[in-house]
Amino acid sequence: MAAHSIDNPYTRGIAAFVSSLKYEDIPEEVRQRIKLLVLDSLGCGLYGAHLPWTDILRDTLTGLDATRTTPIWGTDQALSAPNAALLNGTQIQGFELDDVHRQGVLHVGAVTLPALLATITPDSKLDGRDLLTAAVAGYEIGPRVGMCMGQEHIGQGWHSGATVGVFSAASGAARALRLTEEQTVHALGIAGTQAAGLMAAQYGAMVKRMHAGRSAQSGLYAALLANAGFTGILDVFEAPYGGFCGTFSRSTDRYNLTELTAGLGERWETMRISLKFYSCVGSNHTTLDAIRAIQERHPFTLDQLDHIVVYGSQVTADHVGWPYRPEGLTSAQLNLPFCVATLLLEGDVFVEQFDEACVTDQRRIELSRKVEVRHDPAITALGSKFRHKVRVEVHYRDGSVEAETREAPRGSEYSFASEADLVDKFNKLTHHLLPESQRDALIEAILGMERLDHAHRLVELLRRDPAQRVAA
Repeated sequence: MAAHSIDNPYTRGIAAFVSSLKYEDIPEEVRQRIKLLVLDSLGCGLYGAHLPWTDILRDTLTGLDATRTTPIWGTDQALSAPNAALLNGTQIQGFELDDVHRQGVLHVGAVTLPALLATITPDSKLDGRDLLTAAVAGYEIGPRVGMCMGQEHIGQGWHSGATVGVFSAASGAARALRLTEEQTVHALGIAGTQAAGLMAAQYGAMVKRMHAGRSAQSGLYAALLANAGFTGILDVFEAPYGGFCGTFSRSTDRYNLTELTAGLGERWETMRISLKFYSCVGSNHTTLDAIRAIQERHPFTLDQLDHIVVYGSQVTADHVGWPYRPEGLTSAQLNLPFCVATLLLEGDVFVEQFDEACVTDQRRIELSRKVEVRHDPAITALGSKFRHKVRVEVHYRDGSVEAETREAPRGSEYSFASEADLVDKFNKLTHHLLPESQRDALIEAILGMERLDHAHRLVELLRRDPAQRVAA
């Protein structure tokens, strides 16, 4: 496993951080934040347990996989650890409800937690502090890789959750398995060569939901294999030919390696992860908040509306600003004009507003045609930190215009949700699936994670006992 002399200061810097991170190294505010983030992601994962695409994936994997060691959250079923990570990651990302690190363009919990929890067996020695530490290790690394690659990564058509996400997954799993620095270098190198995912999946394909799961699975494979002595690319980020950064950017300069380790252990990216209170892609949330603000100060009916113009970054225009096409729930939840129409017609953009019938809802489709998304070069020039900034103009038939600018959405790091808000969201997403006593126990285990004697207790609470009755 010894590494030969090679120029890999960034890969090694990440590996050193991950392998040496201790609970005591993590500031108290970060410890508190990671617990809220875990609660949010697991709530999303439980909600995603019985969606059409997860049903197909679970049924298919059950027919292919005879191993039954690792629980599938929200069910009474189990699969092998890698396939459980694939399915549980798909569940978290299953309905566009999970967290996002905007600058790193990554849904962090969906790639980190399935791999991490899949390493935990009844015989594992991890306690709650170990679990929290491993989670922070994963949550810190993926966003930094995303920032290294910049907005052009997703602009070129790569789905960052499926590419940079492998490094969060590998890091969390590596810390849980207590890999050495050398082993972690190899885990990163094994993870990076498995990275893949195309943004065209956003136009209606179920496979978009699976990208996070594949990252979780690949990261888990990476950590398990490195633990067994398997070797990976030692300079996975730095390699001038075939390295992650150069290959995925198709350049020698459209990435910034210093972002990988800048402030590592001092500036905590975990604190810059945002949560969602709309069941749609994060790029849409600032616009929805802006329209709500306009409605509050100037209520209007659809008869009074002429059209709406949203000015945003190039990434926003490309990612969500295309004319809506009824190609499936994925396209409905990712398309900004359609989500604006949903808000105006339904009063909210949460889980109840999206079912298969909504995809071809002519009222929403017709109203979406009144929403135009335009690129504003001035917003793009602000960089990835402001990639969700929008200026929304509501034009009325009488010729008047109301405008609202939003830089970050409700639930962002600038206006993070309270514990009560997150418990409320968790209960809304899981009340149909778990009995109240189990939900309360799960919330207590997550929010008191550092007090758990055995990390496997949390894994057990994610199982669904079909014999237990759930209130309607």
